[in-house]
Amino acid sequence: MWHKGKPRPGEIDVLEDPAIRNVIVLQTVLQEVRNRSAPVYKRIRDVTNNQEKHFYTFTNEHHRETYVEQEQGENANDRNDRAIRVAAKWYNEHLKKMSEENQLQVIFITNDRKNKEKAVEEGIPAFTCEEYIKSLTANPELIDRLACLSDEGNEIESGKIIFSEHLPLSKLQQGIKSGVYLQGTYRASRENYLEATVWIHGDTEENKEASIIVQGLKHLNRAIHEDIVAVELLPKSQWVAPSSVVLQDDGQNEDDVEKEEEREHMLKTAINEKMLKPTGRVVGIIKRNWRPYCGMLSKSAIKESRRHLFTPADKRIPRIRIETRQASALDGRRIIVAIDGWPRNSRYPNGHFVKNLGDVGEKETETEVLLLEHDVPHQPFSQAVLSFLPKMPWSITENDMKNREDLRHLCVCSVDPPGCTDIDDALHCRELKNGNLEVGVHIADVSHFIRPGNALDQESARRGTTVYLCEKRIDMVPELLSSNLCSLRCNVDRLAFSCIWEMNYNAEILKTRFTKSVINSKASLTYAEAQMRIDSATMNDDITTSLRGLNKLAKILKKGRIEKGALTLSSPEVRFHMDSETHDPIDLQTKELRETNSMVEEFMLLANISVAKKIHEEFSEHALLRKHPAPPPSNYEILVKAAKSKHLEIKTDTAKSLADSLDRAESPAFPYLNTLLRILATRCMMQAVYFCSGMDNDFHHYGLASPIYTHFTSPIRRYADIIVHRLLAVAIGADCTYPELTDKHKLADICKNLNFRHKMAQYAQRASVAFHTQLFFKSKGIVSEEAYILFVRKNAIVVLIPKYGLEGTVFFEEKDKPKPQLVYDDETPSLKIEGTVFHVFDKVKVKIMLDSSNLQHQKIRMALVEPQIPGISIPNEISNMDINEPEEKKRKLEK
Repeated sequence: MWHKGKPRPGEIDVLEDPAIRNVIVLQTVLQEVRNRSAPVYKRIRDVTNNQEKHFYTFTNEHHRETYVEQEQGENANDRNDRAIRVAAKWYNEHLKKMSEENQLQVIFITNDRKNKEKAVEEGIPAFTCEEYIKSLTANPELIDRLACLSDEGNEIESGKIIFSEHLPLSKLQQGIKSGVYLQGTYRASRENYLEATVWIHGDTEENKEASIIVQGLKHLNRAIHEDIVAVELLPKSQWVAPSSVVLQDDGQNEDDVEKEEEREHMLKTAINEKMLKPTGRVVGIIKRNWRPYCGMLSKSAIKESRRHLFTPADKRIPRIRIETRQASALDGRRIIVAIDGWPRNSRYPNGHFVKNLGDVGEKETETEVLLLEHDVPHQPFSQAVLSFLPKMPWSITENDMKNREDLRHLCVCSVDPPGCTDIDDALHCRELKNGNLEVGVHIADVSHFIRPGNALDQESARRGTTVYLCEKRIDMVPELLSSNLCSLRCNVDRLAFSCIWEMNYNAEILKTRFTKSVINSKASLTYAEAQMRIDSATMNDDITTSLRGLNKLAKILKKGRIEKGALTLSSPEVRFHMDSETHDPIDLQTKELRETNSMVEEFMLLANISVAKKIHEEFSEHALLRKHPAPPPSNYEILVKAAKSKHLEIKTDTAKSLADSLDRAESPAFPYLNTLLRILATRCMMQAVYFCSGMDNDFHHYGLASPIYTHFTSPIRRYADIIVHRLLAVAIGADCTYPELTDKHKLADICKNLNFRHKMAQYAQRASVAFHTQLFFKSKGIVSEEAYILFVRKNAIVVLIPKYGLEGTVFFEEKDKPKPQLVYDDETPSLKIEGTVFHVFDKVKVKIMLDSSNLQHQKIRMALVEPQIPGISIPNEISNMDINEPEEKKRKLEK
């Protein structure tokens, strides 16, 4: 069986289906695919590597009987088509000779009409992909996976042209060069489907943050979130302001473009000149960045229809029209859909069904959706990757001991959260003969096992970080390393990278040295166990003495850091207590922090700073460092105003003045206020990022008040640390270098991926907490709790519930209800509702309930209980039924 021509959307999905087996892919075809689409090429290679599929590649270009020369006047494409026909014909005859009685037939699959006709003339059985798939009557679902490829598929579209044509790439490039058009990344708005921002790609520093607003369906011109687009700036008279209206595409007006224009008019509400922003329209697409999207089917109201709209879970992605014969089976399911194209006469893009993930609301399904939507690589590690793991049973060899110190005699122990199996770090502290102290931080030597450039290294680099969900960990490295050979468990020999200081009792560093080592941890403790030892009046063993020494030094180190202006910020972290049988959350509480948490943190920070200095000394141009930019003053406005409303002053000119004024901002009558201020201060911060020292000149870490910083202490769960280990090993002569390690452009690319992966991991973790919070309140029913206001908005307040570390919004305007009288004051900031005034940090009482009215976006809803405002607050007693359950779901519940 043959596959020729550019793989169209959906065809590769079909090839990957278990039903399709025994396929031969020609070398000619593979080369062509490779030139046209690297992702599709990789998927075909993966299929050919899957032994169960029986996919083979035939090197027809190197086989004497199938190689063909390009004839005079024949173009390369025609020559390739002929080569494919020759190979198909040869294979058919070859198989006939091989086995007279067992007649196997080779059929040739191509979407190239001309080539198919020629093949049939030459007596080769040939079919288009669609013809072949339709003949497989046992697998009707495969037809859905073919994109709407047939020309007949398009006549159902309304013939009316909605969008202007995209300009060809050559014109766009010309326009960008001459400055008529600007190139940038298109970011759709979550709040408003008729608005997007294009972030302009600037080469210069000052042009870094330029952005252009695009408003209205026709100006958005079929661009999709994350596409690289070309925009034309509109004349100033047509500039608009970012809208404050929330507009969701409800899909009611599927092809009613006039209705869209009405909605666009809503966006252009009262604006003062100052708010206008550069505005443009999309004139062409430079690069599509589509991916498979998770979401749900919105079934067509027309009974027999095969065409349905799919609503992505990501609100920034437009709805997608797909054809499927299994709409009823997919109702209430999470599915994956891929986009095929977006014709000028269609309100929505066209796509095809790829995969059914399972029932909405099911834990496994929702976890899968969350991982896919945040682009977290979570497939099992491939054989190619696993083949680079050490063979078991593993032990330390003589060779491993080269360039390594034996520190097994030291009293080393680790302190971690309960249930931690990927132990990255261990510590020791002992008194030296000269009366000083020796303190060691010992970090798992992951770079010993992961060698540069092999499949294991590439996969770890791609993943970038381990992702911790509420009850699942997606490892960056295979489990054999993460939970076993690299994990510094107690009473086993483990390879480590050690940072050892000689200090005096004032925690002043007298000497620092780094060495690869072998250690044997004497105890793996939890924070609580370590705390108990430190506090115990009776325990005086080596481990406890070591911990007490570390704890004393850590307190001095912390005090010193805070004096320099390091920030102690707060974020309400939530812990779920899981039911051991159902794994459902049964209790939800905020995490408590002990002294020992801080003890470990201090030495990790110290090790990271010591290593950062060392690698930067050695490699000034290509050290991988981490910086935390100072926030622009405008970021602090909300914090300063909120404190002022409680008669407190917050200074923000330096990190030190911020830290000091936060320490002073105490209110005896309101002890929780200081925590609230710190939570709010956290919201004002910038994101910390990895960067390459040769590509940047600002290294400062604002939050830690350190002039230089990196990540060295968690190589099992962060790829950045593996690179840092390699740099440090080269710096001390413990390992050899390799070209990519000293290539600052390669390093900058690694940093870019790491920053993206870390951001996505953070969002995925938040989404996991949000989903488990929903599960918790689903079983708990409706509860009332005390809350504090974090922000006031024009028509809502954002509150924090300390008991659950939960944040939510209380809206004061509801559809189909009379609008209350709202007065918003941006200066104070405050919101007056029917005579009652709300300020930031005010205490309120809210009711928390699960709103399941939208199956795809279930959410926690909050309503005001106290203070009581007639027509706004709800009474404290309310039935315990989930509000707004969809009718269909209620019927299911009653059954």
